[in-house]
Amino acid sequence: MGKAFGRGVSSAYGVIRWLRNIAGAVLLTMTAASAETMTIAALGDSLTAGYGLEQGQGFVPQLEQWLRDQGADVTIINAGVSGDTTAGGLARVGWTLTPDVDAMIVALGGNDYLRGLDPAVSRANLDGILAAGQQANLPMLLVGLEVGTNYGLAYKREFEATYTDLAARYDVPLYPDMFAGIRAENSDLLAFMQSDGIHPSAAGVALIVAAIGPAVLALIADTPQ
Repeated sequence: MGKAFGRGVSSAYGVIRWLRNIAGAVLLTMTAASAETMTIAALGDSLTAGYGLEQGQGFVPQLEQWLRDQGADVTIINAGVSGDTTAGGLARVGWTLTPDVDAMIVALGGNDYLRGLDPAVSRANLDGILAAGQQANLPMLLVGLEVGTNYGLAYKREFEATYTDLAARYDVPLYPDMFAGIRAENSDLLAFMQSDGIHPSAAGVALIVAAIGPAVLALIADTPQ
């Protein structure tokens, strides 16, 4: 993560603009009479877990509050484990998807990239996670990563294609880059990172949440109540 993810990803900007445009339309579909609180499991790594941040500053609490501020009656389960790879997520998905879970956000792969793991292995693990969600008949949002060329251009292409290919295979929406909100607002990614250059600061998380929030609203709107 950090410098390794590069800067100025223009494709991410277009996604954010599109998501912001549809946010208002999505809210129109969410009535005040919504019967029950929706529960979303956020399956991820340290970026989801809120590594290095005080309670309430991490991705899950900030996203939950953002959604509630938009009128969504939602609870997000923090199923993020620091250091987890896609293999760890696959090992945990079965007991993460309890009967009370209504939808799932899948945000894994950063540690696979940092370790230079074979993208084919990451793909197989993410495939297994999405298959488990599909078997549970859950709406899902797949969160990808746009990475650098540390391991060569071919690696970057194969790694990023994992997310686009699996989103198409399972017919789930794809949010292509976890860090899109930071990239779109400031060319200096590290200005919104913690001192390790890997994990976002509380301010960085706020930018991430504001950008991905509309995609989660759309997930909520597509989830049977």
